[in-house]
Amino acid sequence: MRFSYYQRLTPRQKRIYDDSDAIGEIPLHRPDPHRERVEALERALASGSASATELAAQALMDGLTVAFGVPALRVGVAARRPAWQTGELHGLYQADEKGGFRVSLWMRTAQRAQVVKFKTFLRTFLHELCHHLDYQRFRLADSFHTEGFYRRESSLLKQLHRDTAATTGKPLRTRLRSSSSSV
Repeated sequence: MRFSYYQRLTPRQKRIYDDSDAIGEIPLHRPDPHRERVEALERALASGSASATELAAQALMDGLTVAFGVPALRVGVAARRPAWQTGELHGLYQADEKGGFRVSLWMRTAQRAQVVKFKTFLRTFLHELCHHLDYQRFRLADSFHTEGFYRRESSLLKQLHRDTAATTGKPLRTRLRSSSSSV
């Protein structure tokens, strides 16, 4: 199924969209060292410290970008999410003028300034990494939110997060969510 905005794309963009949609997962060889970094990130986020969360997020990102053989991706973690009339910004992927790449993440909700749930934070982290992988690993000329994109994000989450399925026997439920990513 294609998302509704597909009809507004140019023929070139439709080819990129279709290429993206065809990539369903991203296998991660040797996920265990990364899982340890995910657990460290969870502890850092729970501490409420933006600096501790940023350090842990950067360690995880460094490990993943090396594992995938893509250029480094700087992670910045700020406290409170920016809010707009249409919602809150969760994460932002950007290239800088020097040829580097950066992800900005927010750890507190805009309205109540509460620390976000860890799985939400991790999914946003992986979402922004998927934009980077679209450009740097898959060499796509753009990074569209396609079903394939969300399957890739979910495949990374399943490989990295010791979720409730391991402890409660409940299946991992993933959902499509909109993100305000800038690419």
